[in-house]
Amino acid sequence: MKVAIVHDWLNQMGGAEAVLEALKELYPDAPIYTSIYHPRAMPDQYRQWEIRTSWLDRLPLIKTHHQPFLALYPLAFEGFDLRGYDLVISNKSAFCHGVITHPGTVHVCYCLTPTRFLWDYHNYIQHERISPLAGALLSPVLHNLRLWDRAAAERVEHFVAISQTVRQRISKFYGRHASIIHPTVDVDRFRVQNGHEDYFLIVSRLVPYKRIDLAVEAFNELQLPLLILGDGRDRSRLQASAGPNIEFLGRLPDSEVEQYIARCQAFIFPGEEDFGIAPVEAQAAGRPVIAYAAGGALETVVDGVTGVFFREQTVDSLAQAVSEFDERAFDSHAIHTHARKFDQDTFKQAFQAFVGDKLGT
Repeated sequence: MKVAIVHDWLNQMGGAEAVLEALKELYPDAPIYTSIYHPRAMPDQYRQWEIRTSWLDRLPLIKTHHQPFLALYPLAFEGFDLRGYDLVISNKSAFCHGVITHPGTVHVCYCLTPTRFLWDYHNYIQHERISPLAGALLSPVLHNLRLWDRAAAERVEHFVAISQTVRQRISKFYGRHASIIHPTVDVDRFRVQNGHEDYFLIVSRLVPYKRIDLAVEAFNELQLPLLILGDGRDRSRLQASAGPNIEFLGRLPDSEVEQYIARCQAFIFPGEEDFGIAPVEAQAAGRPVIAYAAGGALETVVDGVTGVFFREQTVDSLAQAVSEFDERAFDSHAIHTHARKFDQDTFKQAFQAFVGDKLGT
C-alpha cells in the first residue's frame, strides 16, 4: 500500500507534530507533503524524512512569519500531485485537508480542529488584538477562506476527530460525521516521583489563545510560585505584567521539562484546547491538573480524581480553584494509570484498525 502524509506546515513544534511523528512511525516509507519546512526549527530526526514542500517554501520570510500568507495556502495544497497513492492521511488544523486526490485514493483526515481562525473568528481577533481596521480588511479574506474550507472538507472520504469537541465542530462547520481517536501522548517519558515542590507549572507555547494571561493575573493576586516553560510571541507582554513570584524559563530540553513536570505541585491549564496533550503529560507524571472546564480537558481530566476544574474562564475563577486546591486529595499513581489511556500504542492500534476497516484490509 502506497501512503502519503500531508501536514500543514513544519516551522514549529506542538501537538500536531507529536501526531505527525506517530503517523510516521506507523507508515515509515510515507513521504510528508507540507506547505513550508524550516529545518532549524524542527527536530534533527525530521532531516531523515522525505519532506516535499510547496512553492510557498521559496517565499521570503514565510518560514518564520507564516500568518501573513494565509490566503495562499489553499492554492499551495491544491497544487500537490498525489497520483499513485492508495491512502492519503492529512494531519489537519488549517488547510492541508484541501489536497486533491485521485478517485482511487482514500483520503483520511485526522482533524485536530476545523481551522480555528476561520470558524472561531471573533475570539481569534480578540485574543490576537487585531485592530478594527485590520479586522475589517481581513473579513472578506476570511469569508472566502471559509467557503473554500467547507468545500475542501467535501473531498475527504473519512474524518477522524481528536475529541468530542472537535467531532461536534466537524459536524457543525463541515456537515460531516467523524470517528474519535484521541491523539498520541508519550506517557512512557514520565515517571511518578516521591514528593514534589511547591511551585505550580505551565508548559505551553506563549500565544494569545492559550490564555496564559489569566494565569499570570491570578498568580499575581495569589502571590504563589508559578513557573512558565515555553516561548512565543506573547512572552514579552506576559513577562511585563508578571510579578516576581512568576518565572519564565523559556524552551528547555525535554529531559528538563519532564523533571519540572514531575516535581510541580499542580499543572495549570487555563486555555480551551481541542484536546490538550500537556495536561495528559502532567498526569503521566502523576501530577494533578487545574484546568478550565471546556474542550478536550473534559475528556482527559477527571474532576476530583486527576485534577480540578474552574468553570469560568476568568481570573477570579482560576484564582479560587488554585487557592482551594489541596494536593493531598490526589493519588499520583492513580493519576498516572488514568494517563495510560492516551498512550502511543493505544493511538497506533486504533488508527491502524480504522484505516484497515476503511480500506478493507
